[in-house]
Amino acid sequence: MDWNDQKYCEIWRHEWEVIQNRYLEANDRSERVDLRSYARQGLDIVPTVHEGTAVRQMKKRGIQTNIGNLNREIRAANSLMKSIRQLIQNLKGWITELGEKRKELLAQKAAEEATLLPNLLMKYMAIRKEERKDWTRAGQNRGTSQDLKAVSEALSYLRQKGLSTVEDLEAFLESSGKSAADYRNQMKPKEARSKVIDWILASRTDCKECKSVYEKYQKIFFKKTKEKFKQEHPEVARYEKAAAYLVKHPDDKDKDSTQKELQEEQETLLSEIAELKVPLTEVQEDLKKLRDIRYWVRKATPGTEESKEPPKKQPIKEVLQDKADEKKAQRTAPAQTKHKQQDMEL
Repeated sequence: MDWNDQKYCEIWRHEWEVIQNRYLEANDRSERVDLRSYARQGLDIVPTVHEGTAVRQMKKRGIQTNIGNLNREIRAANSLMKSIRQLIQNLKGWITELGEKRKELLAQKAAEEATLLPNLLMKYMAIRKEERKDWTRAGQNRGTSQDLKAVSEALSYLRQKGLSTVEDLEAFLESSGKSAADYRNQMKPKEARSKVIDWILASRTDCKECKSVYEKYQKIFFKKTKEKFKQEHPEVARYEKAAAYLVKHPDDKDKDSTQKELQEEQETLLSEIAELKVPLTEVQEDLKKLRDIRYWVRKATPGTEESKEPPKKQPIKEVLQDKADEKKAQRTAPAQTKHKQQDMEL
């Protein structure tokens, strides 16, 4: 008789999880369900807040809500962390690749040079200059100028960060990953508290709006009439759910907080979350710069995919523009010579 006790909830959920995954696999679907929370799965993902009917209706009408704003912040933060983790993973793979390449070149004199990032960047410029030998002179000069500017900025960045070898890069990536995780850990309790405030505010609003309907519901004596009334008036279920949350919420001090106090706390939390996103974005920008440097270094490292790429042709637009400039210069040259001769005669 105790089959519906709460202690058996996880057993039923697990059996339902197994059944769903079995049918998903049988139908060649890639999706899988898991009864565990993100935290229990070991995933560094913050779940979004459930958006009820009222919030979705307001969103359709273009009205912003605290829950909607919070969910957007959470999704943006999760996306940012996912991007950073992917960049770190890719760069670590690149570092491993360079490390393996270094072992192969230890017997050669160029082994030491191949591990120094500034030298590899200089080698990259020489390779690009050789690839442009069939370009117009103006195109060659323009390309060399652009490369020189980009590589100079990269060298300045590496010097600023104190990065000159593969070991330096590996240590920097490790430090960046830890910093990103630290900022994320600071954001999590603030996001969790903001969720609680959203639920408190929403529950208070529901209780206030649905109280009169719920009082009518309570006065009905007959069971069938009462059930019919509840089906016809969704306000009853809204009130019961909101009231249950306010009763069971463990943080007692919130029950005495005023609407204004909670909203002010909410604004402070969202501001603090936004401030913590700034250093996260800075870490991402650093990793993007290193991704460009990775491509250039691979271009200058024999055996990598980038080094095997065919030379890039000069854009046709630049070729036409260079030829037009040459013709213009040829037309103006005789006139300039004639003026010089007249000056000499005078």
